[in-house]
Amino acid sequence: MDVLNKLTTLFQQALETREPSINLLDSFIDHWKGITNYYIETTDESRPVKQTDIPWRLKQMLDILVYEEKQQEVEETGACMEYLLQHKILETLCTLGKAQYPPGMSQQVLVFFSKVLAQIQKPVLHLINVHRPIQKLIRLCGLPNSNTEKEEAQFMFFVCSRVKKDPYVLNYILETAKDGNPQRSSSVSEDSTEESFSEVSSPASSPSPSTPSSPPQNTSQPDIIDVLTQLMKSQKSRVALRAMESVMLLTSIAQEDTAKLLAEETPLCALLSQRLCELYCTIPTTLHPADLHSYPLKKWKTPSAPDCSATEESPSSSAQEHIDNFFSWLDYCDEIIKEAPMVFAVTLAKAIHQQWLTGIVQPQLLQMSEAGVLVHTALLSCTVRHIHSSALLQELVHFLLGNDTHHEQQTDTPPHTHLLRYHLIEHCDHISDEISITTLRMFEELLKRPDRNILNSLVLRNLEGRSYRLPGSGEDRPGAECDALEESDELEEDPFFTDSEFSGSESLLSLSRDERRSSTRTQIAETVNSFLCLVPQEAKTTQHVQGAGYDTYVHDALKSLKECTAVSLEWGWPDNPKPIDAHSSSVHFYEGHFLKVLFDRASRILEQPYELNLQVTSVLSRLAVFPHPHLHEYLLDPYINLSPGARSLFSTLVRVIGELMQRIQHIPNFTQRLILVRKQLMGLEEETLVDHATLLKGVIVLEEFCKELAAIAFVKLPMGDQEHLAAFSP
Repeated sequence: MDVLNKLTTLFQQALETREPSINLLDSFIDHWKGITNYYIETTDESRPVKQTDIPWRLKQMLDILVYEEKQQEVEETGACMEYLLQHKILETLCTLGKAQYPPGMSQQVLVFFSKVLAQIQKPVLHLINVHRPIQKLIRLCGLPNSNTEKEEAQFMFFVCSRVKKDPYVLNYILETAKDGNPQRSSSVSEDSTEESFSEVSSPASSPSPSTPSSPPQNTSQPDIIDVLTQLMKSQKSRVALRAMESVMLLTSIAQEDTAKLLAEETPLCALLSQRLCELYCTIPTTLHPADLHSYPLKKWKTPSAPDCSATEESPSSSAQEHIDNFFSWLDYCDEIIKEAPMVFAVTLAKAIHQQWLTGIVQPQLLQMSEAGVLVHTALLSCTVRHIHSSALLQELVHFLLGNDTHHEQQTDTPPHTHLLRYHLIEHCDHISDEISITTLRMFEELLKRPDRNILNSLVLRNLEGRSYRLPGSGEDRPGAECDALEESDELEEDPFFTDSEFSGSESLLSLSRDERRSSTRTQIAETVNSFLCLVPQEAKTTQHVQGAGYDTYVHDALKSLKECTAVSLEWGWPDNPKPIDAHSSSVHFYEGHFLKVLFDRASRILEQPYELNLQVTSVLSRLAVFPHPHLHEYLLDPYINLSPGARSLFSTLVRVIGELMQRIQHIPNFTQRLILVRKQLMGLEEETLVDHATLLKGVIVLEEFCKELAAIAFVKLPMGDQEHLAAFSP
């Protein structure tokens, strides 16, 4: 091999000094005849190709072609390239590679084709004597138990790179007929193959045309899409990654007609979504949801472990590998959809919706097994968190929530409402606390996604007419501000809202009565104080624990508000509430299925597990931070006059406080027990059994929730009052 390398170097140096093109052509022909003579003279058919001079001669032929091209004008084709085309050298090499003679020849052919595509700069794929052998070589790739997967993947990558550069040649590579339908088949007959093989010993004297040809019509055979799909399933991670990069090159071609061809005339979208289904079904149902709640998405380009088979593999590592494989493929599909033209992106997103979401996921979410529901809901939650392309997110939202836009009715049940949406919301109030927590977490993730249909479906469509308000109340009639103050005065006279409550350390915005009547900050100031003082003094623990003040929530609330505002800027939300319809008194207000379940859960905060309460309040806080005027009013305004039968978040919490006041009377040393539990939750005290632990933890969550709502109301101060946030800036 050292001798061959030295000869190669000498030959390359000689190329630099040889000017007459006839010398290059002679050298090119000599090397080709050297290859053909091997088949005439050899008697050892078992001798590997690497022990012959064929690889070296192929390299010299490539070097000549590259050098010749650099010396030619743009529109010219060199004599050596003409010879290669006219004498069907690529066709012959493809036949030799298929025959694997000498052994290992297919690898050499793949490498040669790859380098030709990579190093020859002029367009060549439109030429029949280039794309026809490339079609044949493609069909030799992706076969089971192949020893040349690495070379196959590299070859396919360079084919797709040339297609990316000249998208119109995709029709030739796909063997598309004039009517636009792919003829996934052999482009030449076996007779022509044998004829090409015969040229090894006797190069044809009559030249074949090197001009562009019309894509041929043929019978069924694997094509580039099938081969790439097989290579993407390779156990060798580098091979699979290269094939995935090749598909990404094709799908990111900007031309609309190319994208339409891939979407409508090839099975690519169906194959990509089918692979997603296959990987999803390998995930074991014995997973614990906690393993997925904070799962860091594995990007599809993330390097995998070395390609080796472990002798021993623990069940946990095997499960993790299946999870990684699925979410890596999901990320891959998501990026394809994000980068592809709209026609392809929508087609792939719909295929994923139909094949995976509807075909696989939905039956798992509706099954009777609680363990199965739990795992698949956790996987769904993780999926929601990691999808970023708008087309796939839109399909996911449609799958989860449907497309209903009318006001919900309390009697709505399937089939009169979206089946999966109904059951998922019901799961938020499931008999299994784990299913409830996991489903609520899924909805919280959903509320973080930038799709206006999510808020419209879950809450806004039911608040549109503001029928939760008593007609003629509030700002819709003269003297509204004074009424709000009178309502606030009445609230302060309530036994739960004494003067001592408002004088506590948590009263953030204390204003005199005259100041309240003249200040533009009145409503929000009263709102903040109302939430802060909702929990009675004997049920508060903040003053007994350092660093647990209300202001700790302001930074997080401000961050969430900025996120939600940025997301909703393009949604066309009004700045002010819609005027109340004079006929709305005849409309019975129903908050909708989602808010009903959340309010029901909030009303049981004193009797539910701590983790469940945290998740319920987390979802409600996320809703409250959105800057829609109706949502803000319904969730954060304590002073609205509710229509008969209606309830708001504040009125729900007031009822909880009323229940708490009654139960406190029957618990000795209530405050001391409460402080102890608080310190245990913060890790300041050792965990011990405490009577009424569920109730005490519920009270602590209630106090923190009220502080969080007060912080959200505070950061929603009008823009003119934003200087009041300065004290809470980092």
